[in-house]
Amino acid sequence: MNIYIIIPAHNEEDCIALMLESLANQTLLPKKVVVVNDNSTDNTQIIIDKFSAENNWLQSVSIKSSIEHIPGSKVINAFYKGFETLDDNYDIICKFDADIMLPKNYLESIVALFQSNKKTGIAGGLAYIEKNGEWIYETVASKNHVRGPFKAYRKECFQDISGLKKSIGWDTVDILLAQYYGWTVKTDQALQVKHLKPTGNSYSKKSALLQGEAFYKMRYGVLISLIATLKKSINNRDFSILVNDLKGYFKAKRNEKEFIVSEAEGKFIRKLRWKGIKQAIFG
Repeated sequence: MNIYIIIPAHNEEDCIALMLESLANQTLLPKKVVVVNDNSTDNTQIIIDKFSAENNWLQSVSIKSSIEHIPGSKVINAFYKGFETLDDNYDIICKFDADIMLPKNYLESIVALFQSNKKTGIAGGLAYIEKNGEWIYETVASKNHVRGPFKAYRKECFQDISGLKKSIGWDTVDILLAQYYGWTVKTDQALQVKHLKPTGNSYSKKSALLQGEAFYKMRYGVLISLIATLKKSINNRDFSILVNDLKGYFKAKRNEKEFIVSEAEGKFIRKLRWKGIKQAIFG
């Protein structure tokens, strides 16, 4: 299976060499990799150039966008700038972050997941962060959820969900839409991906407000949004998460922000979310 990878990068001089080295050391090499240097002001491009000179499957493009680190549209806009440079001779398309380190068998294991089940549409490993000298599981999502920093999509699934949404919530709605179109999502829990920058470290209050906007745009509705953000607030022991998420939700509602799913897709998503909530409560 041909693997194409796109890596958006902004000021990643501390991490990107480790990421690219982990790709170069894979037991199964990718067919093509595009690093999208998004307005970096550090040595990111110098490091990319060094690796591209040594690996013919690696290339880069440079773009200029906002320097502010905001989840959602910025990273997906960068992804598509890379995607535009590729042909369509891929079987698996990946969106990887520049601040991860992959185990040597990562790509080989991902291919095995797709080959073992023709209905597997999205696959990945699990994120681990360093704490007190040890690598521990990053508890920001279920172990059955493929995280945004290392997503791999089967071509047909990627096409069914109309690619990645240029919006906050893209890395949740893709999973939900994949299931809507009959695909399964699979994690290999033995694949430990080192996440060098823990999630949320560089997010601003503005970013937090956008999380609530995502709930609205995915048609969660008020009650599911409240439950989701309350759970997140309790897990992080931070009441401001609840406040800011709800502010973001109702601001999006007042401004009639455009939904990123259809009514039918939204109905399916709410049904799926309620099923998960009931399972969490009643087992």
